[in-house]
Amino acid sequence: MSQKIKMLERKSHIRKKDFKQISAGYTQKEMIKESKRCLQCETPMCIKGCPVGVNIRDFIRYLSQNNPIEAVKVLNQKNNFPAVCGRVCPQENQCEKTCILGKKGESISIGNLERYAADVTIKNDFDDIVIKKNDIKIAIIGSGPAGLTCGGDLLKMGYNVTIYESLHDTGGVLRYGIPEFRLPKKILDIEINKLKALGLKVVLNNLIGKTKTIQNLFDDGYKAIFIAVGAGLPVFPKIPGENLNHIYCSNEFLVRVNLMRSFDFPNYDTPVYRGKNVIIIGGGNTAIDSARTAIRLGAESVKLVYRRSENEMPARKEEQKHAKEENVEFITLTNPVKFIGNEKKFVKAVECINMKFDKLDSSGRKNFKEIVGSNYLIDTDMVILALGLRPNPILTSLTKELHTNKLGYLTIDNNFMTSIPAVFAGGDIVGGATVIEAMGMGKQAAKAIDNYLKINNKL
Repeated sequence: MSQKIKMLERKSHIRKKDFKQISAGYTQKEMIKESKRCLQCETPMCIKGCPVGVNIRDFIRYLSQNNPIEAVKVLNQKNNFPAVCGRVCPQENQCEKTCILGKKGESISIGNLERYAADVTIKNDFDDIVIKKNDIKIAIIGSGPAGLTCGGDLLKMGYNVTIYESLHDTGGVLRYGIPEFRLPKKILDIEINKLKALGLKVVLNNLIGKTKTIQNLFDDGYKAIFIAVGAGLPVFPKIPGENLNHIYCSNEFLVRVNLMRSFDFPNYDTPVYRGKNVIIIGGGNTAIDSARTAIRLGAESVKLVYRRSENEMPARKEEQKHAKEENVEFITLTNPVKFIGNEKKFVKAVECINMKFDKLDSSGRKNFKEIVGSNYLIDTDMVILALGLRPNPILTSLTKELHTNKLGYLTIDNNFMTSIPAVFAGGDIVGGATVIEAMGMGKQAAKAIDNYLKINNKL
């Protein structure tokens, strides 16, 4: 059985010194060879594995015929951001996981093929979408993956869509949470500009809840609202010393580097501290992104501390591999219990304790417990906490009619509607875990909004 065609990657000792992409993507020859591996199954399981339902079989068939224009048309039927998804979606846990070829060998490299089709058509600027407009106004709160996807689908249905974004640029986690070397911002801008060309309006620097209220939006004539503000409130370990200087949450660190371009200081005037001996706490994609970013900012030593074993680490295996190649040291089965500072209140060490497997929890996930007396110190001058995010409470605290669960996530019904009629929500604010899951929620919410407006005679 044929093997997957791997993308050629830049050498680790070169790429870890800059923020350029690791790979330039498939060549035409590599794309055709990989796409021809597809079995073109009569019942393609890969489609069921895609959260947005892309017709993967058809787009790969067009690529095997060296027809990326038609391939990207198939992608765009379900996905407004194929160039983004081709780079950052965990295909190995979704569409590629369900590929029949993967049962006995290596699955089709769906993500790399998606990236190729999107990049080629970006270069050639193909776009033939024709929309029949209506005058119904819909407001989207938040310009991350859920908001942009929902807004894009509603635009294609003919609605008049405006996105309100609290920051000074669009993209949400796509822009501030994913490093340049994984997702170049020029790619993101091209994808967003396609939506603007369809008529998407964007209002920046506008914090809904403060600048405008939900009721203000209805008073402005919007017939429905979709909340997609993400989750920007960092989780802290609640251990002694976490308020010491040079302890950052990953959210702040990556925002400074990505959105405010502190990696290019002093050309951009938003500096970030550049530690020499950096410790990352966590095991998800954000932890890996933070570790690899710290390496690129000049750290001499970067250690990633994770309380479970490497097998339980939720970060993509590909990203783990890249991090190790770039000399990030993985310290697993280890948990921080205390941060230690110097006389000036700057962190100088992390006290850790070893962990061991305890038992399975009710969901079947392994639980680990501390090994008493196994404490030891790791010297550091900078710590980045990548322990997850919770919903920012600003909008919900100022809009009492919006109901949340005990963790602060908005509660929605089966149609993505919140406790306020005509107000819908999706993405991280309701518990979405990945970019593609947020996009899937955005698509479903767009359909729900369309149905709601039709049923309630708003059209």
